[in-house]
Amino acid sequence: MHVHRFERLWFGVSLVLIVAFIGTIIYGAVGPGIAMVDDSGGTVEPSVIADGNYEQTNNFREPGVYDTEDGVEVYVIARQYFFQPGTTEPIRVPAGEPISFHVTSPDVTHGFNLAGTNVNTMVIPGQVAEFSVTFEETGEHGIVCHEYCGSGHHTMEGQVVVVEQSEFEGGEN
Repeated sequence: MHVHRFERLWFGVSLVLIVAFIGTIIYGAVGPGIAMVDDSGGTVEPSVIADGNYEQTNNFREPGVYDTEDGVEVYVIARQYFFQPGTTEPIRVPAGEPISFHVTSPDVTHGFNLAGTNVNTMVIPGQVAEFSVTFEETGEHGIVCHEYCGSGHHTMEGQVVVVEQSEFEGGEN
C-alpha cells in the first residue's frame, strides 16, 4: 500500500504534537513544584477564629506580621469581603528573607493570590493554608480573592508591600 508523502508528514507532525502535549502536562504536574491544598498547615475551629479567640488555637496567631528567628511569619484571615491584615492596611514584609504565610477563613472558601508572583492558594474554612516565599525585589503586590465568596467578592482585595530590610519594622515575637 502506498502512503502519500504529505500524509506521512501530517502523521509525523500529529505524533510530535501529541508527545509535546503530554510532555507539557507532565511538566506542569511535577516540574514547577505546584502542590495541591492539604492540611499540612493544620486545622482550626472556624467559630473560634470568627470570634477572635486566637489564644484558643494551637497553630494560629492573631493576624499580623511576626519577625522570628527563621524569617517572617504572616498570619492572615480571609473573611467576606476583606483580608485581615491586607485590606485596610497593607502587609509589609522584607525583601530577601523567607516569608511564611498562614491563611485561614472562618466563613466560606476564599482564594489568596498575590498578583505578579506564583503565590496562589485556596483558603478553606477550618484549614490553615501554609506556604513560604522569598521576595527578591521590593514592590507592591495586590492580593486577590479568586474563589467566588459571595455578592461582595469583586471588592475583596488587599496589598502586600515588599520593603528593603532596613525599612522593615518587625512585628511581635
